[in-house]
Amino acid sequence: MGVDGTQDPAVLEGMLDAASAARSAEARGEDVRRFPLFPATEEEARRGGPHVHEGWEYYRTPRAEHPRSAKTLTWTSVDRLATFDAFAPVGLIAPRPLLLIAGREAVTSWMSMEAFQRASGTKELAWIEGASHIDLYDKDAYVLPAVERLAGFFTTHLAA
Repeated sequence: MGVDGTQDPAVLEGMLDAASAARSAEARGEDVRRFPLFPATEEEARRGGPHVHEGWEYYRTPRAEHPRSAKTLTWTSVDRLATFDAFAPVGLIAPRPLLLIAGREAVTSWMSMEAFQRASGTKELAWIEGASHIDLYDKDAYVLPAVERLAGFFTTHLAA
């Protein structure tokens, strides 16, 4: 499915094949095989599109990079990631109130809409205009309106 919900199934099939090969190699005693989470250079990240560059710019620069942060994933984790369904338990949230906050420009915004549609009970989907997915991590122009929305939601639904 991919981060934007439109990934060619052949990409996933190739990744699952690589995961299978890695698992077999590990069973033979070979080293754990890994792949990078983000491109090595800004130029490579830009070629990956805006959302790849945005992730690279956040996680691979002084903006948020940390010496102990993960830089790779194991190939044997791919099948578990591919079959993980974060939407399956959404129906279990009710009767508790649900607030989803998404950046209007986020490549991942389809996930918020999907979760919202699956949720029942008291629910709100709040859009932060102009924000991408990662803008909501640390850019005050987007974080402050999100926090304001959270405060109002918590006051309405959680205050005694």
